[in-house]
Amino acid sequence: MGQAIVYTELGGPEVLRLVERPAAAPGAGELVIRVEAVGVNPIEGKLRAGLRPSGPFAEPRLPGTDAAGSVTAVGAGVEGFRAGDAVVVASAPGTYASEIVVPAVSAWLRPAAVTAATGAALGVPAGTAYQTVRSLAVTAGDTLLVHGGSGSVGQAVIQFAVLQGATVVATASPARADRVRALGAIPVAYGDGLADRVRAAAPQGVTVAIDAVGTDEALATSLELVADHDRIATLVRGAQAAGLGIRAFGGGSPHPLTPRQVAWRAEAIPVTLALLAAGAFSVELGPSFPLAEAGAAQAAVAAGTAGKITLVP
Repeated sequence: MGQAIVYTELGGPEVLRLVERPAAAPGAGELVIRVEAVGVNPIEGKLRAGLRPSGPFAEPRLPGTDAAGSVTAVGAGVEGFRAGDAVVVASAPGTYASEIVVPAVSAWLRPAAVTAATGAALGVPAGTAYQTVRSLAVTAGDTLLVHGGSGSVGQAVIQFAVLQGATVVATASPARADRVRALGAIPVAYGDGLADRVRAAAPQGVTVAIDAVGTDEALATSLELVADHDRIATLVRGAQAAGLGIRAFGGGSPHPLTPRQVAWRAEAIPVTLALLAAGAFSVELGPSFPLAEAGAAQAAVAAGTAGKITLVP
């Protein structure tokens, strides 16, 4: 028997329950994966709490989309995988579990240099960051302002933009400035006077902005500093984006991602794995929690714990 986290009602972390379930078999085009680490993302706690809309409960819900582990069974028609392969999983529902069945297209071979915890940390942060940088066409010559540079998504945005040759200015608390600086960005403290501090850090001007925190300050500063509002994107305040004349990728946006954007999010995983294997990308890991303590892990994410939080079955 395996174990999984489920919930049957909206509410606080206490609605998450650990249950047993029978071992699974793969269907055509699927893999069975023994999970070694699960990435915990903010959206999962928001869905559980009802802060993001979801349909009525027809059956228990299984949270999670990101994980890493090893293949234990390969379904008919699947090429490129065999039992024992170390893999990363992204965009696969129900990863808060000790064993999962996923479409083979949601799994990628994990290089030996990439740990399970690091692999599990990639899906949402790397996918969101890579797609956003690509959608906004960030290139050499750009100066990018990232709001929330020390978070998992913000750190990935910084690294992808720096790899593209852009100058990056990123907001962070003083305690987190060194991490942002180590990734290649110029840290600036958020709070009153932010726009002036950004101007001082980037006298050449800001050409593009990405909001990964969702504060009024982040949006107002971006609108003040970036002339082309089509090159401002929020990842958090999607419902307000159209009224502000800016773009949104997720974050409650009423507009789904385009097929091209979805493809970029998938492309991000093998791109990031190759960069990690080459020592050209960094993932900051935070605390890990046992699978049974998924509620505590989600609470830690909501509280803003430094580093990517993972679950260990």
